[in-house]
Amino acid sequence: MGIKHVEGRKKGNIMLYALSTCVWCKKTKRLLNTLNIAYDYIDVDLVGGDESEKIKETVLKWNPSGSYPTIVVDEQQSIVGYDPEKIKEVLGNDR
Repeated sequence: MGIKHVEGRKKGNIMLYALSTCVWCKKTKRLLNTLNIAYDYIDVDLVGGDESEKIKETVLKWNPSGSYPTIVVDEQQSIVGYDPEKIKEVLGNDR
């Protein structure tokens, strides 16, 4: 799988599903980097074959519209789209 890890402060298990060409996905990565939050991500459009289908099924589980970016936090909740306020609320300093 093409999962990449970005170092930062551990705020739980953060998985970002993104597209390599998506402006909003790039902004989400930039925000997570600015907040110094550790996260894993995968650019779904760069994965092929059966693996791509499995990843898309996972995204649909957390985000029925299947849009990007989709962030999954601790396999318990998701943040859909570029939503700086929600990201800061969910991944803020109190976690």
